[in-house]
Amino acid sequence: MGLFRRGPKKDEAAGTADLAQPSEVAEPDASASDGGEPGAAQGVGPWDAGDAVPDVPRVDLGAILLPGVPNMEVRLEIDKATNVVSAATVLLEGSSLQVQAFAAPRTEGIWDEIREEIARSVTQQGGTVDDLPGPFGRELLARLPVRTPEGRTGHRPARFIGSDGPRWFLRGVLTGKAAVEPDAARALEDLFGQIVVVRGQDPRPPRDLLALKLPDGAPTPQAPAAAAPRFEPPTRGPEITEIG
Repeated sequence: MGLFRRGPKKDEAAGTADLAQPSEVAEPDASASDGGEPGAAQGVGPWDAGDAVPDVPRVDLGAILLPGVPNMEVRLEIDKATNVVSAATVLLEGSSLQVQAFAAPRTEGIWDEIREEIARSVTQQGGTVDDLPGPFGRELLARLPVRTPEGRTGHRPARFIGSDGPRWFLRGVLTGKAAVEPDAARALEDLFGQIVVVRGQDPRPPRDLLALKLPDGAPTPQAPAAAAPRFEPPTRGPEITEIG
């Protein structure tokens, strides 16, 4: 697995961690789950911490146990105002996968509703979006409006994937080659399918961000100088997806 590295910040209020390669990995702690029945670990994840998950090395990022892929780099996005790690982004061979975990209702998933909000937001900003079948169910292929160096308006592709779990929701955003090339997406799709979400038992409102953490022994994060694509957490209103 590659290094955790410092990368572009999300906005002026956020930083990213420049981490050394972690020496320890964690396996799911069933006691940290919400108490649901363990799964059979068959088929495709992502998995809940209470499931009998496939035995692969994972880095403990708190709410997310992140599996490793050879030659990948990981960027942790940190809100400097709250010092909360809000997202993890995996960089691999010209592609990226940003993942965030959220609380969800016990009785129903929220991905269908969030997809509608993302699609509405993208079209309101002048982009286009298609709702398509994918390896984790329905997903969105969005073409986000951006300004080119020549001052013209272009479009940048992004794939929004999601998975509803027991009282949690995991969202992924694929950009770069993985957004449009199936072969380039395969390794990051496999990684997404092996993530374990540690929801915990605390009561949380739906769509509340499940905060991540720096791995043990990680140095204090430093704010980088450049801007990166920004994807806001899902809220009750329309989701805003911005490209810096």
